[in-house]
Amino acid sequence: MASQLEQAHSVAKESPQQAAALYSAVLFADKESDVAASDREVALLSLAALFERMQDAASLTKLISDSQGYLAVVSKAKSSKLIRTLVDRFNGIQGGLQPQIATCQGMIQWAKSENREYLRQALETRLVSLYLDNQMYTEALALISQLLTELKKLDDKMQLVEVHLLESRVYMALKNLPKSRAALTSARTAANSIYTPPPLQAQLDLQSGTLHAEEGDFKTAYSYFFETMEGLAVYMNPQSAKSGSSSSSAATSPSGLSPSEVEHRQLQAFGYMILCKIMLQQPDDLTALLATGKTASKFRDRQVVVALQAVAKAQKQRSLAGFEKALSSYRGELQSDELIRNHLTALYDTLMEQNLVRLIEPYSRVEIAHIAKLIGLPVRVVENKLSQMILDKVFHGILDQGNGCLVIFPEPKHDSTYDTTLDTIKSLSNVVESLYEKAATL
Repeated sequence: MASQLEQAHSVAKESPQQAAALYSAVLFADKESDVAASDREVALLSLAALFERMQDAASLTKLISDSQGYLAVVSKAKSSKLIRTLVDRFNGIQGGLQPQIATCQGMIQWAKSENREYLRQALETRLVSLYLDNQMYTEALALISQLLTELKKLDDKMQLVEVHLLESRVYMALKNLPKSRAALTSARTAANSIYTPPPLQAQLDLQSGTLHAEEGDFKTAYSYFFETMEGLAVYMNPQSAKSGSSSSSAATSPSGLSPSEVEHRQLQAFGYMILCKIMLQQPDDLTALLATGKTASKFRDRQVVVALQAVAKAQKQRSLAGFEKALSSYRGELQSDELIRNHLTALYDTLMEQNLVRLIEPYSRVEIAHIAKLIGLPVRVVENKLSQMILDKVFHGILDQGNGCLVIFPEPKHDSTYDTTLDTIKSLSNVVESLYEKAATL
């Protein structure tokens, strides 16, 4: 059978269908045959990797279902690891999220039938993450509630941290920041009583930074994103850690990440660090940030970093045209991440508002077309923004659309008569109530 595996490995690239047949022959060989358990495991993992390369979600789903007989006879620890690995193979398949959810649900039912409670809980935690990716928030919260009840009884701190972290991410997606922060606090409380692997600690720091950024505290958010990037750098370079034992335990933990996943999260944290500098109106600091450290040099030429540098340059020049150009040129990089998209949209509106206020300040009546020409934007965009600013009382005026003009009124003087009258009425009311109380005691 070893020769069949070698043959399958050799033809996997040129003839994937032939390789799949050879792997299947090894994996599903009769029990009476002399196939070693290690060969079956290699065949299973190789076949899953092959289906991932072929972008064949249906075949991968069938493979996982058909291999349940083999998974039932190997040790529980090995089968749990194999199942998690197989389910994660869907990550590399385009449009594989729905099949991955269905497969995960099927394996949960199998774990229940085999009375494997720890495997079931691990798969349900993974399912919550998939629900979150698929924006199935109601199902995610229902499953989280069930998991938290069970895990608190078992006092499984590690799993509890992961579930609370997922709960925080779900509530953040629902824009419920108070509940998101409460869930994150619970996750940190549980994490304080155990050894937290670097990848899991990095996820906690990343979530903390994201929450602070959503609340507008970009200085604190920057420090959390920096901790995320440094923690993952130590995880990838164990010799730089204080002890080799801690890094080895991290590598074997359930929260262990592949090098590509670690690099993706480092890039995400680095991009958020640049975003914080932009939102803090400190674009000049980017030169030093991009010039120091191995991580910075590794990501300096990535598209999302180049895109954020273009935004920072436009912000420094206070150029709306440059900002607009950066947003259109790097639309994919700047629109794919929700945090970056939301904050850059808010920054664009603020920058436009500041520029418009500065341009209309010398005028009492001015053509909208002239303002649009000065700011370098279409007339309709400028007209809509001016209308919004008038409604928000940024300045006082009207849009004379018949003549295509903006009429600006002087800032109205505050009349204190009404406030004084209300204070007088309140004082008289207090006097009357006092007299009434005295009369009642007579």
